[in-house]
Amino acid sequence: MKAKGNVFKYGDNVDTDVIIPARYLNSSEASELAQHCMEDIDKDFVNKVKKGDLIVADKNFGCGSSREHAPIAIKAAGVSCVIAETFARIFYRNAINIGLPIIECPEAAKGISAGDEVEVDFDSGIITNLTTGKSYQGQAFPPFMQKIIEAEGLINYINHK
Repeated sequence: MKAKGNVFKYGDNVDTDVIIPARYLNSSEASELAQHCMEDIDKDFVNKVKKGDLIVADKNFGCGSSREHAPIAIKAAGVSCVIAETFARIFYRNAINIGLPIIECPEAAKGISAGDEVEVDFDSGIITNLTTGKSYQGQAFPPFMQKIIEAEGLINYINHK
């Protein structure tokens, strides 16, 4: 399984309130949440993001409230993977539960810039910056997590079993 796309880059402590502002939480419809994804930190994100693109961030991505809406909005916006130095633990779990691939890799987070084209191989954990030619070793997904992501989330995975 692979992801490939252009990068949107953010810094430290991107919290769930900027990923999907609280004023839009009256809906749990993924397509509606996607229309407001990242708007408080990057007004142009929803107009520029294309299916397959990636988000790369520094430390503590997804901190703040434990809302599942945040990874749902990112995934529904078309983002194929989020790479960060570190993730808030509840965001990490929520992302896997809804089938959004995320990878912690401090070297990649530091070495990848906005607009770079990046490919991620989930089997090996290798992150390749196709723009610069540099590769980074991220944590490969264990087989059970890959199955959850392939099933588009934990509920679907359980239902298929």
